[in-house]
Amino acid sequence: MTRMHDEDLMIRPARFEDEKALAELNRAAWSWLSDVAPQPAEDAGVFDERHSPDQFLLALLGGRVVGYVRVVPPTPLASNRHVRQIQGLAVDSAARGRGVGRALVGAACATAEAEGARRITLRVLGHNAPARRLYESCGFIVEGSLSEEFLLDGRYVDDIWMARSLTG
Repeated sequence: MTRMHDEDLMIRPARFEDEKALAELNRAAWSWLSDVAPQPAEDAGVFDERHSPDQFLLALLGGRVVGYVRVVPPTPLASNRHVRQIQGLAVDSAARGRGVGRALVGAACATAEAEGARRITLRVLGHNAPARRLYESCGFIVEGSLSEEFLLDGRYVDDIWMARSLTG
């Protein structure tokens, strides 16, 4: 559990009992700006055989879940065990502009480094300028791009690959 600069902001690992709050946030934060799959159903959960609580860090303001980041090994291969990947980041619209996203990305990097990772990677949609600015401000650089990788809401959108070294 980590307390951040904002006295009320706390980052902690998710627990099974957080699923309802996580699912509500996931549904509320959904947008074609950041998501490639359709909006989750109202009764959709978050945890399943591929998505477990230990993969999520939560941001809480005043005890309420206002954000999450999901960090996982990108593959099950031993040859890239030194890499972690951010596979989901969301911040409640009412909490934006308070450093929640930056705190979550920082916590994701710190957690990955503590687990022995040397690099952390992510994919972000090319038209998601706010997320790209956030990641760049946290030290991520663009390492590649797949042009027109997704057709979202009638538009072709690039898939941008970004990474950050976790070693000095």
